[in-house]
Amino acid sequence: MDVEKELMQRLEADEDEMIKIRRHLHEHPELSFKEKQTAAYIKDFYQGLDCTVRNCGDGYGLLVDIDSENPGPKLALRADFDALAIQEDNDLPFKSQNPGVMHACGHDGHTAYMMVLAKNLIALKDHLKGSIRIIHQPAEEVSPGGAKSMIKDGALDGVDNVIGIHVMSSMPTGAIGYHYGESQTGRSDFTITFTGKGGHASMPHLSNDAIVAGSYFVTSLQTVVSRRLDPFDTGSVTIGSFDGVGSFNAIKESVTLKGDVRVMKEATRQKIRQQVEQIAHGIEVMFGVHSTIDYDDNYPVLYNDTQFSKQVIQTLEAAKIPEVTQITDFGPQDPSEDFAYFAQERPSIFFYVGCMTDDGANHPHHSPDFMMNEKCLLIAAKAAGTATINYLSD
Repeated sequence: MDVEKELMQRLEADEDEMIKIRRHLHEHPELSFKEKQTAAYIKDFYQGLDCTVRNCGDGYGLLVDIDSENPGPKLALRADFDALAIQEDNDLPFKSQNPGVMHACGHDGHTAYMMVLAKNLIALKDHLKGSIRIIHQPAEEVSPGGAKSMIKDGALDGVDNVIGIHVMSSMPTGAIGYHYGESQTGRSDFTITFTGKGGHASMPHLSNDAIVAGSYFVTSLQTVVSRRLDPFDTGSVTIGSFDGVGSFNAIKESVTLKGDVRVMKEATRQKIRQQVEQIAHGIEVMFGVHSTIDYDDNYPVLYNDTQFSKQVIQTLEAAKIPEVTQITDFGPQDPSEDFAYFAQERPSIFFYVGCMTDDGANHPHHSPDFMMNEKCLLIAAKAAGTATINYLSD
């Protein structure tokens, strides 16, 4: 039997099932660490199939083990399944039924293609060597993420390599994008509160204005990237929230700011943190205020192992999957991903499958009008399936 050909035919026949599952999940999204019904739906799918399923991690993670009972390596395939706190603004027959919650990043698609792929790999497992571990991961969107607790609970025990895929609405459907080495940014976030002395707007000399101190902090942060980082390094510092709401005639006693940091090197992460803390201390001295900072270094830089990644990409290139129009190095990507924790532990690849709608319209991730071209589901399944079959073939 030509196992790869058989798998491709099975996936083509099951494309409608992928779409049906994706639409069900899209209609019933759940937030990170609250994916109880989604996990139950996934677990129920595997009832009666020749595999082992167990809960994993602190949240609703699931491991599905597919054992060929032939000696060989163990490959893990990971798909996330949490949604976002976004009110959907699409007029779809399967739009979100949960107010304020939406699958706006494609995790419904990741889960749908993975479930159907797993079903067919189970059917063909006797023709493979080694084993496959499907990692259905919750809580990618919110730090500390779902990956860390799953790893702690044995998700990577015995695993040699890990593959992850993310659909991308900014890439044409049919495109596969990849990069070797540092491929997605690491992320930190911080919350800082400046406390001064409140008072009446007519008597500023008796007060100590926290809004002024916070404003100087924001302005000073603009020097971190422009004057403290090597021009060849990648880094960004963003203040996404400045909570200084009060009355027009009152001087605020305290303000709270929230910031986001992105880097492509761990050394840069430490340098930026040092600068943020140093500037905060300087503001304290300059304005006579007090500051408290909660700084969270969370998702690492996502590193694609060069040797394993080349093996996977060369396999995809040789396969000439009909629905794939291009396989291209798309360079490093700006978003962060807790798949990076898996990649820290095992040689891994995380690559991208285009899901741009046929009209080429802009439907960004994490936006109320995010949309995907459902043709991407079959492409993702075929890409992951091709890599798996070649990895575990005799």
